[in-house]
Amino acid sequence: MNGPVGDEPIGELELVHTFTGPMPTGVSVSHRGRIFVNFPKWGDEVPATVVELRDGQEMPYPDQAWNDPSGDDDAGAFVSVQSIVVDPADRLWVLDTGSPMFQPTKPGGPKLVRIDLDTDTVAQVITFPADVALPTTYLNDVRFDLRRGESGVAYITDSASTGPNGIVVVDLASGASWRRLHDHPSTKAEPLTSFRPVVEGRPFLERPADGPPKPLTMGSDGIAISADGTRLYYCPLASRRLHSVSTEALADPGVTQEAVAATVVDEGDRGTASDGLESDDAGRLYLTSYEHNAVLRRLPDGEYETLVHDPRLLWPDTMSWPPTGTSTSLPTSCTGSRSTSGARTCGASRTRCSAPASTPARCCCAAEHRRSP
Repeated sequence: MNGPVGDEPIGELELVHTFTGPMPTGVSVSHRGRIFVNFPKWGDEVPATVVELRDGQEMPYPDQAWNDPSGDDDAGAFVSVQSIVVDPADRLWVLDTGSPMFQPTKPGGPKLVRIDLDTDTVAQVITFPADVALPTTYLNDVRFDLRRGESGVAYITDSASTGPNGIVVVDLASGASWRRLHDHPSTKAEPLTSFRPVVEGRPFLERPADGPPKPLTMGSDGIAISADGTRLYYCPLASRRLHSVSTEALADPGVTQEAVAATVVDEGDRGTASDGLESDDAGRLYLTSYEHNAVLRRLPDGEYETLVHDPRLLWPDTMSWPPTGTSTSLPTSCTGSRSTSGARTCGASRTRCSAPASTPARCCCAAEHRRSP
């Protein structure tokens, strides 16, 4: 048996498809096993922003015409798709950002499109008014609750990096939509003083060729609905905090923004940055993370603890060790040694640290790093 008691393998990994062209960001499988994939237009050559995998080939879906927009405001074609989801009724929904290369949106570009999988035809197109899909808006991910209202409700995260973040709510029957938690702190990126992600041993920052590194500023991203449908969970990309909000408040356009915000709950530190959030029928949440050097585990009191191989990388040089609001417990075997270059290695793991020679040797040693709420 692998992992904690009660966990066991349920099968073996199977290679389904190898991508050699543009980068995919979404995949969804229909009830009958059809596989759909999307590719946003982030700089790669994208022949089709939505495809179906058929016999190992990436086929434009539902056809090439829907993948050839006349402009960024084309309501009758996909502009740049970020996410695709097959709903519980086995219908494919396509979330179009209308924002290739993260450009400002134009009315008609950002949209939610429903495709009938029995006929492979577009059955519904929901565009967003200018006060819902703002010029800065980047529609990121979507979840559906078909139990609410006449035809169900969709919840969409706005992860804009240069403008207000929030949650977009859509009535699937009427196509009406409205913004919730507009620019609310829980939907926004955290500054470097409280959040510094690490990917493959390096601080994860934007590194433009013509300027200094900049922090990530992507807001509300991952999103999931609780099993009973009463709470919507969400998390900014540039944050380790997980929040939830009442779906009853979100879905009622008559409830004030202040009343909606009053239902927000800080669910705590999830231990790692995440751009993906899923829930299952048992009410469990699953994260995907960019921070590959961190291992997340749940503590008995319900908080999260992250084991970090190089904790110093999480914090700017101007911050003290340990950082404010954290506690560390270094193994007694954690003894660093200095190489001739001034770098250090640590214990049996030989973790290498390129910090200045004046930095304490423990900067390279494995530490249990726990952030306070």
